[in-house]
Amino acid sequence: QVALQFPDELLADAAAVAARMEAATAAEMYVLGDTTYGSCCVDEVAAEHVGAEAVLHYGPACLSPCRKLPVLHIFGQQPLDVGRCAEAFRELYPDRQSRVVVLSDVVYAHAMGELEQQLCPEYPNIVFSRVVCGDPPGPAPPREVWRFGRQFLVEAPGGLQDCAMFYVGAEGLALTSFMLTWNCCPFSSFDPATGCGRRETLNVNRALMRRLYLVERARDARVVGILVGTLGVAGYLAVLQHLRELLRQAGKRSYTLAVGKPNPAKLANFLEVDIFVLVACAQNSLLDSSDFYRPIVTPYELELACNPAREWTGNYLTDFRDLLPGACAHVELPPVVPAAEAVPDISLITGEMRATHLCDPPAPQLPPSTTLACRDQTRALAEISPAASFLESRSWRGLEQQLGQTPVSKAVQGRRGIAIAYEDEGRKQP
Repeated sequence: QVALQFPDELLADAAAVAARMEAATAAEMYVLGDTTYGSCCVDEVAAEHVGAEAVLHYGPACLSPCRKLPVLHIFGQQPLDVGRCAEAFRELYPDRQSRVVVLSDVVYAHAMGELEQQLCPEYPNIVFSRVVCGDPPGPAPPREVWRFGRQFLVEAPGGLQDCAMFYVGAEGLALTSFMLTWNCCPFSSFDPATGCGRRETLNVNRALMRRLYLVERARDARVVGILVGTLGVAGYLAVLQHLRELLRQAGKRSYTLAVGKPNPAKLANFLEVDIFVLVACAQNSLLDSSDFYRPIVTPYELELACNPAREWTGNYLTDFRDLLPGACAHVELPPVVPAAEAVPDISLITGEMRATHLCDPPAPQLPPSTTLACRDQTRALAEISPAASFLESRSWRGLEQQLGQTPVSKAVQGRRGIAIAYEDEGRKQP
């Protein structure tokens, strides 16, 4: 049993592909569509529902490692004018001794060999990245870079800081993630759809300033909503636990929410949440939250806000697995200090005083039933829980149990029809 995962734009071809696959093999094919999260990630949960033993992922992919099932990626082959691309590269880098790393979108990976044959004789210091799936089999050599499903060897004396980046593909989340992660490298790109090459004019510093502003918002937040943006990327459960512990020691309340693909309408239902953190793959974690009621940050930005031991070094991390124990960028939490010994500072946004050192907040005494809460219990929790305080301020605070107070009665037939005109109501005259 094999699951075939298609993005929305390729679903029209799914039935024909599945029929040909079943005719050529003895396996039973299941088509997966309308993924709960980003289509670039492998939907292992949907594949497990049909008992699939392997997944064939079609279309663009973030190449995030999966946890359980073996995955075969079929990127597709978008057309690329290799001659025009090479010409644009020569215009952007007239110095033949330039040290350049060539990256590409996965749909143009099929043409990188031909491009390499045209440019390598002229540029001795050019390096072409290779598309790889999964994690490296062992510790990578010192000068080998293995990130975002790309692997390349940097031979420059100063490492990546002495190299420029040339990206083959359209502007999108992949390019933005590359530019933020390797922000010390100048970027150029070639768009195969338009046939134009350009130096990327996206002000990375301005983008970083926006992200650092969100870090300051996260420091001011009292209630944080942890959005589950993936169920297939390896390590997502570990980072969820890591964020819960980080927020607990920082004296903030956290709520884990699984709402599928985030949109402003969904997240506007959680007014008591001050800020959200999205746990997703490296491409989907950089969500533009300008249209949302509350801002959305990445796990790395939340750690910058809540972990005093984490300092801003200029290197931006978009892969949440870099924050887990055992990763090269993992930073241990400092020892817990009492709230009375916490060192306060001033918020750069509100001007109010806040505590920055980790403290161990008192655990709330939750009611026995998590479905129904009595009003007096809600009022008792209001002093220690911002969410309960928000609930207390609402006119409708939920159902009341009233055990033993409501008389038993038989079921009766209710109203029929639609709200604008029930059957037992007279139709209003115009």
